Amino acid sequence: MTAMTSPTPGHSQQGWFTRSEAWLDQKGKGAWIAAMVLGFVFFWPIGLALLFYMIWSKRMFNKSCRSQNRKPWAKHGMAAMKPSGNSAFDAYKEDTLRRLEQEQSDFEGFMQRLREAKDKAEFDQFMDERSTAPSQEASDEESAEKSH
Repeated sequence: MTAMTSPTPGHSQQGWFTRSEAWLDQKGKGAWIAAMVLGFVFFWPIGLALLFYMIWSKRMFNKSCRSQNRKPWAKHGMAAMKPSGNSAFDAYKEDTLRRLEQEQSDFEGFMQRLREAKDKAEFDQFMDERSTAPSQEASDEESAEKSH
């Protein structure tokens, strides 16, 4: 008879830090915050160390500690690039993606030309106002001198 071994390491093989981290992750962000507050209450360097660890490991800014390894958008995004096995659908998908990329680049070019045209129009308007402003000031000064 052969003994069956577990492919995952048991609790006895993991260190206390890893077990504590896993337990806090299982409980969620509230447990991390509570541990940090208790660390500050009992011995402030422990609380400070937990705060730095939470910031360094980006646990403080995740929606949930448990979801840090799950990124559903990344999984689906990569699945879109894989061939489906249906050659007709794959050809259609490739053609559609190529067309959408072309439309996007055309639209971005159009928006750039539109911004440039708007900037040019605004600059031309500014230059026109600037060139007419000194002549209006001079005529205003002449009329003021004549009235005195």
